[in-house]
Amino acid sequence: MKLLHRHIFMELVKLFGLTVSCLLGLILIGRMLQLRTLLLALDLGVLDLLQLFFLMSPLFMLLIAPISCMLSVFLTFLRMSSDNELTALKASGVSLFRMLPAPLLFCALVTTLTYGVSFYGISTCYDAFKVRLVELARTKSRLAIQPGIFNQEYPNLTIYARKVDPATSSFKDIFVEDRTNRSVKVVVTAPSGQVHFDHDTGDIRIEFRNGSIFKNQGDSLTLLKFGKYSVRLPFANMVGGISLSGEEKPKEMSFAQLGELLEQGNADMRYSTRNFNKIHTEYYKRLTLPLGCFILGLFALPMAVFFQGLNQKYGLLLALVFFLVYYSVFSVGVSMGESGASNPGLALWVPNLLFALFSVMGFRYANLERLPSIVVWATRLRRRSA
Repeated sequence: MKLLHRHIFMELVKLFGLTVSCLLGLILIGRMLQLRTLLLALDLGVLDLLQLFFLMSPLFMLLIAPISCMLSVFLTFLRMSSDNELTALKASGVSLFRMLPAPLLFCALVTTLTYGVSFYGISTCYDAFKVRLVELARTKSRLAIQPGIFNQEYPNLTIYARKVDPATSSFKDIFVEDRTNRSVKVVVTAPSGQVHFDHDTGDIRIEFRNGSIFKNQGDSLTLLKFGKYSVRLPFANMVGGISLSGEEKPKEMSFAQLGELLEQGNADMRYSTRNFNKIHTEYYKRLTLPLGCFILGLFALPMAVFFQGLNQKYGLLLALVFFLVYYSVFSVGVSMGESGASNPGLALWVPNLLFALFSVMGFRYANLERLPSIVVWATRLRRRSA
């Protein structure tokens, strides 16, 4: 039995590592596209990027860990079921319950790891991410403007320059459309200018010399001449709205900070009602999502037994559908909690309680070697379509 448990556990760990790597890689690639302005503004090397992405990864682990845990258990036991390994084990007197120690241990370890990320990892890595980002801004800031084309990579700005000298950060014959204020259209033209960097905040400042400003507000057009004019690019706008200073957002706080704020309450109205609801909701998100690893892992085991013979690629899609149902219910709970329509302490526990109930029912049917009615219906439908 020890050999069997070790074999199952190692297969679960391998699948979990593969799933986490793939999902985290996809998310980070998407995040890289969102931060393309940052990548243009900083002269980053591969090691710098890897370090930033490593510090960002705990922010996504709360979502990735539950689905990875469920996929690992589901695909492992689906393979064993499809290869008739479960049938052979049952014929040898090994019931499904005797195979439970390995998946139970695996789910418990993943849940513990995710709780560590939830309670400590998120806030610690987020703080380190912001510190590292400001440090890179101080040492590796640059403005990547391609000459001869309209550059639209920077938030609310369109920049055109006929000539650009990267060595001195200067340019000739520049045109800039500033859309920061939506009610006023501002166009700046100048024969020359230069880029300066604020090494304390990482902000980029474009300085124009001997040019003109055209302001269009409503039906009026104003022309201003200047000797020197500056446009400031806040560094926070280049990192997807991440706040590098000021008040922390609930998602940036540690679990202990969230708990302290809830204990203090909001009687003095330090926070708006919506912001306090977000703090309340974030607190229970940190509690409920890690536990979802354990519950979804146990839910996946009888599901894999029920769908014996299902192709692995269809099994993957089926597992994703199960998680989509879980996460949809969870998202509704988050929305209701943040809007104040429901107590987050109740709404965010619903998907865990619901799938825990499904898990108990699934193990009962699996022990009786019976299929739930919905599985029988799905099997018949698949056979008819085939």
